[in-house]
Amino acid sequence: MTSTLYRHGVIHSPADPFAEALLVEDGTIVWIGADDTADGLAPRADEVVDLDGALVAPGFVDAHVHVLETALALEGIDLTAAAGVRSLADALEAVHAAAHARDAADQSPLLGYGWDEQDWPERRAPSREELDRAAGGLPVYLARVDVHSAVVSSSLAQAAGLAAFPGWSSDGRVERDAHHAARDAARQIDPSRRTQLYRRALQHAASRGVVSVHEQSAPSIDTRDGLVELLSMTADPAGGLPHLVGYRGELCVTVDDARELLAAIPGLTGIGGDLNVDGSIGSRTAALRAPYADAPAGPAADGVLYLGAEQIANHVTAVTRAGVHGGFHVIGDRAMDELLIGLGAAADVEGVEAIARAGHRIEHAEMIDAPALARLLLLGIRLSVQPAFDAAWGGADGLYASRLGPVRGAGLNPIADLAAAGVPLAFGSDAPVTPLDPWAAVRAAVHHHAVDQRISARAAFRAATRGGWRAAGLDHTGAGELRIGAPAHLAVWQADHLVVQAAHTRTSTWSTDARAGTPLLPELGPDSPAPTCLRTVRSGVVLFDTFG
Repeated sequence: MTSTLYRHGVIHSPADPFAEALLVEDGTIVWIGADDTADGLAPRADEVVDLDGALVAPGFVDAHVHVLETALALEGIDLTAAAGVRSLADALEAVHAAAHARDAADQSPLLGYGWDEQDWPERRAPSREELDRAAGGLPVYLARVDVHSAVVSSSLAQAAGLAAFPGWSSDGRVERDAHHAARDAARQIDPSRRTQLYRRALQHAASRGVVSVHEQSAPSIDTRDGLVELLSMTADPAGGLPHLVGYRGELCVTVDDARELLAAIPGLTGIGGDLNVDGSIGSRTAALRAPYADAPAGPAADGVLYLGAEQIANHVTAVTRAGVHGGFHVIGDRAMDELLIGLGAAADVEGVEAIARAGHRIEHAEMIDAPALARLLLLGIRLSVQPAFDAAWGGADGLYASRLGPVRGAGLNPIADLAAAGVPLAFGSDAPVTPLDPWAAVRAAVHHHAVDQRISARAAFRAATRGGWRAAGLDHTGAGELRIGAPAHLAVWQADHLVVQAAHTRTSTWSTDARAGTPLLPELGPDSPAPTCLRTVRSGVVLFDTFG
C-alpha cells in the first residue's frame, strides 16, 4: 500500500468545501478534512506534500484531442500569432528558417501548423510557388489553424499525386480528399518515432493538469494500429501517462462493421467522433443553410456535406446494436439538419429509448437553433464543445463575423443555452486547433463574446472535468470529483486568488466568502493570471510534478 497526504492547501470538494487536506491510498481518495486532523495521519503516509496554500482540484478531461497531430504541431513550425507570425511574410520567413536549419540529408517534409490568413494584412494563404522558394524545394505541408485545409509545396504535391484528388487547387491549397492525401504524405513516420510523438503529446497534456484525453482518431488522422498502441500505452496508470478514451471515426453500414472495428481495436469506447458530417467555418467547408458571406459565388459557396442522412442513420443503427455509442463532427446548421434527419431515421428503426440509452455524442455543434436543441434533448445526445473557439474567432471583428456576417456569426457556440436546457456538456480543445489549455476553455465559457451565452465558472469547470467522464460513459467510476472512494485523478494548482462563485447565476458573480459551502476556484477575470500546474495525478500516480 502506498499513500500520499496533501495538506496546508485548499481542496476543491463538494463533500467538504472547507477541507485543507486530502489522503490518497493505493490510487483512491480515502480521507478529506482539516489540517489539524491531518496531523495524526502524517506519520502513516509514504509522502507528505505541503501545499503551501495551493489548490487541489479534480484533474481536467480534454474531450477532443488528436494526439499525433498535437505532437507534430508541438515539434513543427509554429505559425500562430502567439509565436510572432502575424503576416504572410512572417510565415514564409518561418518556413525559410526551418528549411535552412535542417541537415542537408534530411528531405522529410517540413510541417507547420496554426496559420490564419484572416489575421494577416495580406488576407491570403501562402502559394505553392512561395513555399517552393522559401523551403528551397523541400516538401512542405502547412495546416490551416482549423486543420481542415492546408497549403503544400510542389514537391509534396507531386509525390502524393494531389492534383488527382477532389479539393486540389493549383495554388497549392488542399481541402477534402486532397487534404487527406497530403496529410498521409506528410506523416510517413517510423514506429519508434510515432511512439515518441504520442508520449510527447500526452506528457504535454499532463503538464496542463489533464488526467484524461479523448483521442479522436480517424483514417485521415492516424491509423488503427496507432490507436491500439495509444490505448495500450495508457491502459495502466503506472505507465505515467494520462488516461485515454479511444474513438475511431470510421463509417459503419451494418452491425457487423461495428463489431469488426471493436474486435480490431480492443478497448474502443465509441465509433465516431471525427466522423465528419461537414468541415470547418475557417476553411469554408462547414455546411450552411445559406452561403458564406465572404465566399465567391459557386457550387460550394454554402460549404460541403461529407455524409448524408442515410449514411448517418445506418451508422447510428449499427453502433447502437453493437452496444457502443457513436459520434459525429458537426459544425454548420445544414450539417446539423442532415444529422437530425439521420438520427430521426435511426430512432424510427431502433426506438427513441434505445438511441437515448446509447449516449451518442456530437463534436463541436457550433450552430444550434431551438428546434435542433429540442431534438437533441429527446434523443439523449451528449455534446463535446470547444469554448476556446469563441475566444479565438467570436466577436464583431472575429472570423465568424467575417465568414458568416455579424448576425449569424454572433449566434455560434451557444454554451449557456445548451447548459440551461440540460444537455450533457464536455469541454475539449480540438488540439492542435486550439492549445491544450483547459483553464483557457473554462475562462472562455465564463467570458463568452455573447454576454447571454456566458456560464458560471462552476458550471464551466464541471464541464471541463466531470463532463468528460460522463461523455465517455465513465461517470459511474466516481471520477471527476474529489470525494472519499473516488479515484485520485487530481491536479495541484498555484493560483493568486481563489474565490467562490454563486452557482445560481447565468453569468459570473464572484465572492471571497466560502461560507455558502461552494468549493473555491481560481479567479478567472479577463486579466487574471493563469493558474500554474504544480502536480498532475492519475489514480495516485504522479504524471507531472514540480514538487521534486
